[in-house]
Amino acid sequence: MSLTFHWFLPTYGDSRDIVGGGHGVPVGTAGGARPASVAYLGQIARSAEQLGFAGALTPTGAWCEDAWLTTAMLAEVTERLTFLVAFRPGLLSPTLAAQMASTFQRLSGGRLLLNVVTGGESTEQRAYGDFLDKDARYARTDEFLHVVRALWRGETVDHDGAHVRVEGARLARVPDPVPPIYFGGSSGAAGPVAARHSDVYLTWGEPPAQVADKLDRIRGLAAEAGRQLRYGIRLHVISRDTAEEAWAQARRLLDGIPEADVRAVQEGLRRSESEGQRRMLDLHGGSRDRLEIAPNLWAGFGLVRGGAGTALVGSHTEVADRIAEYHALGLDEFILSGHPHLEEAYWFGEGVLPILRRRGLWRHPAGEPVAGAPASVPFSPQPVPAGR
Repeated sequence: MSLTFHWFLPTYGDSRDIVGGGHGVPVGTAGGARPASVAYLGQIARSAEQLGFAGALTPTGAWCEDAWLTTAMLAEVTERLTFLVAFRPGLLSPTLAAQMASTFQRLSGGRLLLNVVTGGESTEQRAYGDFLDKDARYARTDEFLHVVRALWRGETVDHDGAHVRVEGARLARVPDPVPPIYFGGSSGAAGPVAARHSDVYLTWGEPPAQVADKLDRIRGLAAEAGRQLRYGIRLHVISRDTAEEAWAQARRLLDGIPEADVRAVQEGLRRSESEGQRRMLDLHGGSRDRLEIAPNLWAGFGLVRGGAGTALVGSHTEVADRIAEYHALGLDEFILSGHPHLEEAYWFGEGVLPILRRRGLWRHPAGEPVAGAPASVPFSPQPVPAGR
């Protein structure tokens, strides 16, 4: 089975430095040096498509642009790229969500994937009018996805639950294909919901042994539910021609950030209700001194931003080796990002993906590239081979 790679669309802006946002206190102004315009995000999306990424994740939250609207616009400037739209079940009705997904599939040619985000921060949820606690939010997500799945099967749904109530709900047209559901969550409340409803279970980038333990737990829950899931991982990446260049870039990203800013971000992140965020914090303990927490796995991003806090750092071959190691644990989908997102997509796409292709682990979604004819260089006695 070929590995699947997704890139990331920074709908809060981009920069050559780390742009804060998400669970913690922003390092700088969300928006960075490159605002999240359709023109710039379109550059990233088209580049990801050309390089061989199958899709692109868009985040959700008050600190970024709306994922549904942004990706609907970007579908017009791309041809094949799928969009992994993050959304929060408590902020719209299941019938409307099912209808929106159906419309997106028809008008985009089936290019929607859905990332269900239950919501780990009560403060942010309350700003949207959601006053449930964390466990109740997962219970609501369970009911929500039960209704959505039934609607996508073409059923007429009556549901009177603790958190979701619909009567006579039905779609005029069901989505074709039904969008896969991606779901992450490390807490005890998250696991059973993921096992019952997700197609792809996602983890943040923890050391391989911790990832293996988590996947074993979710596999067991899925087996109890009579289901088999696919598994993916969310990571940043810094890949260069040499390991020295990659680590120099990692150090550069942190060197300009004052220690006071790091402490402020860490203080904010420690208030998070997210179990996944707590696990990210435990990887580095708030210190710059022990950031390579496993071979080529760097926890520096987690010092200064919320959410996914680790990166694969190294030469193209080393990064490919680590991806193969994670794949051996059962991970088939990789959602990657890097600052800035346009340039880092090329470093990975032109450096790492060809290695994985040669190893038989990946193939371009559009098929194998056609070798070009030798270039004709004026005044050169010999033609220059393609690819030089």
